[in-house]
Amino acid sequence: MSSPTTRPPNIPVPAAAVPAAAAPAALAPASGAAAASAAAVAPAPVRMPTPDLLAAMLRTSAKVSDLFFSPGKPPLVEINGKLASAGAPRPLTAEDTRRIASDLIGNNQHAIENLKKLGSCDVSYSLPGLTRFRVNIFMQRGTCAVVMRVIPGKIPDFGTLNLPSELGKIVGLRNGIVLVTGPTGSGKSSTLAAIIDRINREQFYHVLTIEDPIEFLHPHKNCIVHQRELHSDTPSFALALRAALRQAPKVILVGEMRDRETIEIAMEAAETGHLVLSTLHTIDASKTVERILGAFPMDEQHTLRNRLAKSFRYIISQRLIPRKDGAGRIAAIEILKSTLRTRDYVEKGEGEGKTLLDAMRVGDQEGMQHFDGEIEKLIREGIIDLETGLAYATNSSNLQLELADLASPQADSLLETSAT
Repeated sequence: MSSPTTRPPNIPVPAAAVPAAAAPAALAPASGAAAASAAAVAPAPVRMPTPDLLAAMLRTSAKVSDLFFSPGKPPLVEINGKLASAGAPRPLTAEDTRRIASDLIGNNQHAIENLKKLGSCDVSYSLPGLTRFRVNIFMQRGTCAVVMRVIPGKIPDFGTLNLPSELGKIVGLRNGIVLVTGPTGSGKSSTLAAIIDRINREQFYHVLTIEDPIEFLHPHKNCIVHQRELHSDTPSFALALRAALRQAPKVILVGEMRDRETIEIAMEAAETGHLVLSTLHTIDASKTVERILGAFPMDEQHTLRNRLAKSFRYIISQRLIPRKDGAGRIAAIEILKSTLRTRDYVEKGEGEGKTLLDAMRVGDQEGMQHFDGEIEKLIREGIIDLETGLAYATNSSNLQLELADLASPQADSLLETSAT
C-alpha cells in the first residue's frame, strides 16, 4: 500500500500529448518561436499535490463513489451512478495523469511491471484521516487513465445496506460456500464486509481474507481477522487459499473466484469444514452456476455439479437501482438458498419448470427472493419508478404484466422500443 507522502519514481509509461481532437483549442500546443515566447512569459500552472487533489474531490459530495482522471477532461467524480464535475476548470494533460498515476503507485514494483507489460494494474491507496481507495490505472491511446473507487472508512452494517434478514443466517454457518455476485459497482464488497463484521462481533473464530486489494479494514473483535493482499502478501489467490488450509481459519474470504484453480481449492476448503465467502461477476444465480461449471472441462462437469450442489449455501446477486427521489441508489437482492430442491437443480441441471428462478419464486418461506419480485415491491412502495424498474428487471415483459395496474404509456413505449 503506497503512502501519499512519498514521492515515487516516475513510472515507465509514455507521457504522450493529449490527442489534438480531444484537447480544447486554448490548450493546443504552440509551435516554433511562438511557443518559446509563450513559455518565457507564461508561468507554469500550479499543480496541486495528489493527496490535496483527492481530498478536494471528496469534498464535492458526501456520496462520491468513484474518482476519474483522463487526459483531455478535468477530474470527475461519480455521484449516484452519474459523472459530475469536481470543480477543476482545466482539463488534465497526459503528463498530469501520468504524474497522478505515479503518485498512487509509489514504489510498488509489481504494479509498475503490470502497467508496463499488461497495460493496467490495481493498487490500494490511503488518505490518512479521510478514506481509502481501490485504484485501477490503465493505458489508453498511449496515455494513463486512473479510476479510484472510494472505500468508506466505516464498515457498513446490515441496517445501513438494508440487507435482508435472511443473510444474517450466514453468520451461523459452519462450512460451505457463499457467493455474492453482480456487476462491478453493485455493492458486493460492502455486503461481504457487513457479513464479516457481524461474524467478527458474534463469533469467536479465526477469519482470513485474501483480497486484491484490501478494501475494508477489519479490526480484531471477538475474532482474529487476518487480511492478506494480493502481490504484497501473496502472489496469487490460489496459493494464498491453499496456504489458508494450514492456517486454521474457520472463515475464509476470497476476493474473487478468478480461475479454475481458485474455484477447486475453495470447494475443497468448503468440503473440509471451512466457510468460504467469495464473489463472481455474474448477473444471477443461474449464470453463476454456469460460470463455475464453465471453468472446467466437459468431462469433469458432472462431478463438479455434484460437489457444488453439496457445498453451496447461498448465492446472493445484487443490482443497484436509482431511487425515484434522486437520493442515491437502492440494492435489489436475489437470494438462492441451498434446499433439497435447489441442490437437485444444481446437480442435475435446469429444465422446463425446474429452474433455479422457479425455485426462488416459490421459496419465499425458506428465505429466497428473486430480482423481479423485489423490483416489483420497490415500485409499489414508490422507492423506484416504473420505467427504471422495468429497465433493471430480469424479464421486463413478465414484470409489466405483474404491474398491469400501474402500467403507463411511457412503460409501454419503453418495452416496445426494447423489443425492436
